[in-house]
Amino acid sequence: MAPYRLLNRRMAIAEMGKAGLAIAVFGTAACASETADPSTDGTDPVVGSSTPPTSTPAAETTTTTSAGSSFERVDLGFVSAYILYRGGEAALVDTGVSGSEGAIEEALGRIGLGWDAVGHVIVTHKHPDHQGSLGAIVALAPTAQVYAGAEDIPAMETVASPIAVGDGEQVFGLEIIETPGHTAGHISVLDTVAGILVTGDALNGVASGGGGVAGPDSGFSEDMTAAVASVVKLAGFTYEVALFGHGPPVLVGASGLVNGLAPSLG
Repeated sequence: MAPYRLLNRRMAIAEMGKAGLAIAVFGTAACASETADPSTDGTDPVVGSSTPPTSTPAAETTTTTSAGSSFERVDLGFVSAYILYRGGEAALVDTGVSGSEGAIEEALGRIGLGWDAVGHVIVTHKHPDHQGSLGAIVALAPTAQVYAGAEDIPAMETVASPIAVGDGEQVFGLEIIETPGHTAGHISVLDTVAGILVTGDALNGVASGGGGVAGPDSGFSEDMTAAVASVVKLAGFTYEVALFGHGPPVLVGASGLVNGLAPSLG
C-alpha cells in the first residue's frame, strides 16, 4: 500500500468536483475540510503522541483484545477508512470518496473477509469524502444496515435509507457518541472493550513529529463552539487507539492525548 500522505482539503475537494466486531473506516480528504498538516497550519492546537516516530504501516495497524475488535485501515491518500472486525463479521465506518469500493474490498481481503461479512456501515457525517461510495457499497453488501446521525441523514445518498443513531446506542457492540460541530449530525464510534475510538473529523491525526492529535478544522466545521465541546466530550472516555478520517492513527495512549488537547481549544 502506498505511504500515507495528507493532502490539503481544499485541493481534495477541488479534485472531487472535477470527477463530478469488524469495522472498516476509510479516510478521505478531511471532509469538506482540512489543512495540509494540522501540526503546522497555525490554527489547530496539537498534542504530541507516544506513537514511535516510525509509523506503523496502515495494513498492520491492527489491535485485538479477547472480546473486542481488531481494525484494518484503508489508506485512500487524503482520507482513511477503517474496518472493525471480530468473529468473521465486520462493520465499515465511512466509505471514502466515490470509487473507493475497490480499495475497501482489497482491505477486506487482507483480513480474510468479503462483502458478505459486512453487516453494518456507519457514516460519521455527510461530507462526500466520507459517504461518497455509500451507494456502491450498499449494492455490494445488500444485507448491511447503514447508520448515521439524524441531522446529517437528509444530505446523504437516499439509496442507503440510514437508521438514525445517537448517544449511547449500540451498533455491532460499538457505542455511538454524538460529536456535532464539524457537521450538525457528526458521530464518533467507540469499541469500549478493545479501546478503539473512530473519530471521523471530530479530531485529526498529525503526520509530523512522530504523530499526535489535533483539533477539528475551523475552516470546514459548521459550528466551532460545538466542535470544541465535542472534543471535551471525547476526552471523557477511555481508549488506547484513535482512528481519524484524516491523519495517521494514534496507537498508544490516545485518550490521554485528547485529555491534554481539550483545554487548549477553549
